Amino acid sequence: MDTLRGPGKPFRLGNRHGKGRPAGSRNKATIALQELLDGEGAAITRKAIELAKAGNERALRLCLERLIPPCRERPVRLTLPLDITSAVGVAGALAAILPAVAQGDITTAEAVRLANVLEVRRKTIETEEFERRLTEIENRAKPGG
Repeated sequence: MDTLRGPGKPFRLGNRHGKGRPAGSRNKATIALQELLDGEGAAITRKAIELAKAGNERALRLCLERLIPPCRERPVRLTLPLDITSAVGVAGALAAILPAVAQGDITTAEAVRLANVLEVRRKTIETEEFERRLTEIENRAKPGG
């Protein structure tokens, strides 16, 4: 996989296998930093905590980011109609979402995600129904069918 760089100067892209750095390898700067920090992790952590306690906002933010994990999606507890095997059932489930948002049981973002899931379900039902009807029409159109 040769190409040209500049006027008539060929070079090979990537390493000899054409895939860049091997998986799991680290660059030299990362290795050097790791060697410097080895054995100092506890002392550095202690210093960051002391700075945070003394009111250093950056140190405080750093400590809090490590103590409190980023928010993940929470499970949504919402009673939906059990039958979502038809478009009517999906419509009923969608109808249950709006009051839940209005009452503060779920956020608008959660409602949008739920509605998207139900829309995918509705499209699946629609596709299955279309396929079933098309098969019936094709079977009736066959001679002797």
